[in-house]
Amino acid sequence: MSAASQSPAAPDPQSDSLLSGSRFLRACLRKPVDRTPVWFLRQAGRYMPEYREVRKHHTLVEICKQPDLAAEVTITAAEKLGVDAAIIFADLLLPLEPMGLGFEFQAGEGPVVHRPVRTAEDVRALRTDRAGDLEYVARAIQKVAAHFRVGNLVRLGIIGFCGAPYTLASYMIEGGGSRNYIETKKLMYGDPAAWRSLLDKLVAVLTEYCRQQVQAGADVIQIFDSWVGSLALSDYRDYAFEPTTRLIRAVQQMGVPVIYFGVETAGLLSEMALTGADVIGLDWHQPLNVGWNAVGHTRAVQGNLDPITLFAPLEILEARVREILHAVGGRAGHIFNLGHGIVPGTPVENVQAVVRMVREFRLEGANG
Repeated sequence: MSAASQSPAAPDPQSDSLLSGSRFLRACLRKPVDRTPVWFLRQAGRYMPEYREVRKHHTLVEICKQPDLAAEVTITAAEKLGVDAAIIFADLLLPLEPMGLGFEFQAGEGPVVHRPVRTAEDVRALRTDRAGDLEYVARAIQKVAAHFRVGNLVRLGIIGFCGAPYTLASYMIEGGGSRNYIETKKLMYGDPAAWRSLLDKLVAVLTEYCRQQVQAGADVIQIFDSWVGSLALSDYRDYAFEPTTRLIRAVQQMGVPVIYFGVETAGLLSEMALTGADVIGLDWHQPLNVGWNAVGHTRAVQGNLDPITLFAPLEILEARVREILHAVGGRAGHIFNLGHGIVPGTPVENVQAVVRMVREFRLEGANG
């Protein structure tokens, strides 16, 4: 019977030779595993009825700031889908608040920063001494890790995360979403000293934020560079590479692997790999094997199903999943995921079906 024709089922620990958490971590480090681990970007979100029920009573930021709620949302999604890793429910922009920038989510507009950073004086006013205000995220991770703990082992991989310096700087400068990043690049090109100072401050805050998450039980940190695809390769090298590398190396020194992910990054992948991140996330704009060749096989990769494929009939969905897994060719170091986050309206049963398809896929000699 094909994976697509079976009903959703949670992982059977008796059928796997590794705990999901171990499988996920081993794949991050390019070690052999019994099967490809799988989880999803934005796996807790508005497509899931349980999350929508919570959102009836709480805003997104309220959920983030209440560890019991953030842990509940994280755990519910991971268990319902039967994935190998749980990513903590939080938001990229949370570090802006302790730095002195208020923001809110406006209906139909997304995040809006009330007083965008536009000048060197604005940069100087940003604080770096209040990262401790973000400890509510660490408390949520503690609760998730405790829930999934089996003795001294963790049943699922626990993923903490933060935004990358360039992406968070862009939000701070643009004041929200952008198509052309005009204000960001004006500051970047026009006042490189202020730009460097801004990214230095972000690295300082993000390093401490990640440290809190690791100490709370995060096995891996994912660094989201959601907007880095807006940069030309030369600009990535000149204005984003060094602070990103510094952040990645600082997190790795905490004893955990780092996943580095951006969108529309096909032209940047080889340079992104030079940051030293353990895993490079691939979007869906090129075949997985092409992206992995660009990254180099000394790095693990994560991805890269188009999230909108989750709306397709199951036979098409299964064909696309198998296409990705065949492209891996049995190499160690692949984590199945989407090329971006699950979008609202996605059928939950299709997400569950992908987990089954990945779990059941076998390739002779796979992963070592």
